[in-house]
Amino acid sequence: MKMNTTPQRRGFTLVELLVVIVIIVALAGIAYPQLLRMRSKADQVVAMQNGKGMVLALTDFSAEYSTFPDKDTATAVTAATGSSLNLSGDTSNDYFRQLIAAGVAKSEDPFYSKTPYSPKRPDNQFKGNDALKGGEVGFGYMMNGNVALGNDDPNRIIAVTPLLNATTKGEFDAGPLDKKAALVYLDNSVKMLPIREDNKKVVISGSKTLLDTGENTIWGTEIKPAIKAPKKK
Repeated sequence: MKMNTTPQRRGFTLVELLVVIVIIVALAGIAYPQLLRMRSKADQVVAMQNGKGMVLALTDFSAEYSTFPDKDTATAVTAATGSSLNLSGDTSNDYFRQLIAAGVAKSEDPFYSKTPYSPKRPDNQFKGNDALKGGEVGFGYMMNGNVALGNDDPNRIIAVTPLLNATTKGEFDAGPLDKKAALVYLDNSVKMLPIREDNKKVVISGSKTLLDTGENTIWGTEIKPAIKAPKKK
């Protein structure tokens, strides 16, 4: 009788399976931070591009209404356009909504940046209360107290992201943009500045942070910089 001498294939042993699992977990642990960093870099690019688009819309708005959006221009925009959009309120959503009502912003995209309070891109629905609703704006809007900043100094900052918990203290969230904050300047530049670990702020010049005023600051002694935070979803 002929015997079958072909070696029989055996399955993996438990030890071999555990070794494979350990290797896969180790490789995933190495790759995951890199993937997160790549995603954060992509989100940085989006924030920078959108910030530049925002400045263009603000510039067009200023040419039409002689100032950037504030509570006074809300009345002027409604009177000039007959817009039914709600332009009242004191969040960055409310002030940026004036740009849509005025027709200088054709999309909600320039106001978006990836943050915990704006997790998804805007849907570009403008009807009723849908224009720039809560969760669709990632940028905080810079004002001089409760009035619009002047448009005479290109070195001034007009918008910032990502704010820590969407607050107005000048603190930033290090998570979304790889430990960087995006600062949008009136000269249509966007700077990515590192967020300090100790106080969650960014240094603008020398040792001065965003809301510091006085000599050797971008605000000088006359302006009282204030951040109008985005509305959470």
